[in-house]
Amino acid sequence: MAKFGRLIGVSLGPGDPDLITIKAYKALKSEAIWSYPIRKKGAESFALQIALNAGFQLPKTNIPLIFPMTHDPEKLASYWHKAAEAVLVPLSAGLDVVFLVEGDASTYSTFGHLVRTVLEKEPRIKTETIAGVSSFNAAAAISGEMLVEVEETMAIVPAGYGVKLLEKLMVDFDTLVLLKVKPLLDDIIEFAEKYDMVSQCRFIEKAGTNEEIVVKDIRTLKGKTVNYLSLIIIHNPHKPRVEIMRGCQKK
Repeated sequence: MAKFGRLIGVSLGPGDPDLITIKAYKALKSEAIWSYPIRKKGAESFALQIALNAGFQLPKTNIPLIFPMTHDPEKLASYWHKAAEAVLVPLSAGLDVVFLVEGDASTYSTFGHLVRTVLEKEPRIKTETIAGVSSFNAAAAISGEMLVEVEETMAIVPAGYGVKLLEKLMVDFDTLVLLKVKPLLDDIIEFAEKYDMVSQCRFIEKAGTNEEIVVKDIRTLKGKTVNYLSLIIIHNPHKPRVEIMRGCQKK
């Protein structure tokens, strides 16, 4: 019976190399083949850069995998197919392959697409996910804000779902984490102004990197272009935390 290698999603955190876990560090130090995502041929890989900033050197044998910035399902399927075929070569030879992921490999990551496509082609491949620090956890720590406390609730959504969804979510949740806010930034700012929530918002771009930006007054960003790796944390002003804490003290 053929012996296959493992496909391992290695979470590297949002950018600060000090947030790489010991388990991820061990996987990078192993004999596994490195694979990593890029947006187009010849482009830099943010995930790879995190590993390089941690002092690792890119192994001579490595596999850059192209995952373009598009929502076209047919085009994406084609690239996922090519990526799966590329990693299946060493996997079928019994070699482990690590796939480098910024943030956490189980949270809005291309690793999930890669795993599904690989298993469709070869169901006998074993997969593993190494958990990591998500961007919103790092962003909250950087901004000095608690994401949730006591019995508070939280929703984490890509901002692309639109402002109408945000209006519904604010009815039920104490904290909203809006990911990938670049395309709808002005709409989100107007939403925050409309519901008097500007003071409860924190904008964080490229958390944990040397280019990290934290903005407390998101109105200053109106009309500006921000990085794709940006998010906004909103605390619901209609559910003030001081009341929650007082309620706990009365018990």
